[in-house]
Amino acid sequence: MNFTWLDSNSWLIEINEQRILIDPWLIGDLTFNNLEWLFKGSRDQDRRIPDNINLILLSQGLEDHAHPPTLKQLDKNIPVVASPNAAKVVEQLGYQQIITLNHSETFTLNQQVEIKAFPGSPIGPTLLENGYLLKDLANNSTLYYEPHGYHSPQIKEIESIDVVITPIIDLGLPVLGAIIKGMSSALEVAKSVKPQFMLPTAAGGDILFTGILTKFLQTQGNASEFQTLLEKNNLKTKVITPNPGEKVTVLNFSS
Repeated sequence: MNFTWLDSNSWLIEINEQRILIDPWLIGDLTFNNLEWLFKGSRDQDRRIPDNINLILLSQGLEDHAHPPTLKQLDKNIPVVASPNAAKVVEQLGYQQIITLNHSETFTLNQQVEIKAFPGSPIGPTLLENGYLLKDLANNSTLYYEPHGYHSPQIKEIESIDVVITPIIDLGLPVLGAIIKGMSSALEVAKSVKPQFMLPTAAGGDILFTGILTKFLQTQGNASEFQTLLEKNNLKTKVITPNPGEKVTVLNFSS
């Protein structure tokens, strides 16, 4: 497997010759409901759109996962696997092949990669978005992705997962509490599935955040602290922290 982190929640994953673009925000600014005064993420320059994408995988329908300016620029003929909420976004943008996955449903990409949806992050009082388990059918190696640190008990029942992509930094707001669950949630899933590798997601990378909301955001933890925490709990999991745009190859992790 090859992993290229593209900032925030965006990843290019290469599994068994399949190139999967996850939650892409590559072009333009990030805002929610166009409220720049409240929150805005920006870069000095846009990221290059990767070539030869076999699948777009969307975990949530919010703008930081289903980013409309980026999705408008991508080829609308690329198949999309999405949560029901994210599927509505790409449907409105004119995508031709949309596979909506409810929890526990699966999709197989070109007979090479199996993707199964699990309960993920709560968005509001009634909506539960998707996390995903991806399996390389050639050697049964597995990857689990959940971008807000809300890990379903169903995932924790799996005996082992080779690679986990999840936040390791806590992000929250006064009174409202956690927006992203990092350290303790990531440690809990590490204890349960004992991955060989964990890659942090949802961090800023090369992004500048502005707006009133950023003044109240509270962050806690870092990769070094989390690696130490793993070791204190007698876990052999290695934390890998790629730089934005850097491709990391993970070897020798077939189950």
